[in-house]
Amino acid sequence: MRIYEELYIAKPDATDEEIDAFNGQLEGIIKQAGGTIDKVDKWGVRRLAYRVQKKSEGYYVLIQFSAAAEVVREVERRLRVTDMVLKYLTVRIDEKLKWLEKRKKARAKRAARRPAPAAAPPAMPSEAHGPVPGAPAGGPAPGAPVPDAVDAAPEQQEGQGE
Repeated sequence: MRIYEELYIAKPDATDEEIDAFNGQLEGIIKQAGGTIDKVDKWGVRRLAYRVQKKSEGYYVLIQFSAAAEVVREVERRLRVTDMVLKYLTVRIDEKLKWLEKRKKARAKRAARRPAPAAAPPAMPSEAHGPVPGAPAGGPAPGAPVPDAVDAAPEQQEGQGE
């Protein structure tokens, strides 16, 4: 058995009783073949992206169920021959659920291998707080270029051109 989602769009003027009766037929087909209904969501009337059978709105219904492939063929046949249904879409979601479960396990495994976050190193005292004890008072700041290296570079370039 596999897990499927069936989304169908009924005519917007269909009543709740008609929708419930049709859902009952689909549930009967699925349960008779040994399947189970996991969820039925009636989304209500919504605007369609484009006109279908001269309708710009439709009543959306989502059914999630577990069943064999033969059952899905029969459900789709019923959806096709019913005048109330404008469009339908069947999606097999068990592969997607299996893929998501595999991703969760891989993430958990990676997180277990990752070392615990180390404590932050102590902050370097800044010049705003005063001079560093033991450091020369007139020395260059850490990371600043050494004055001799800056002066030597232009002299070397002049000598190369001669």
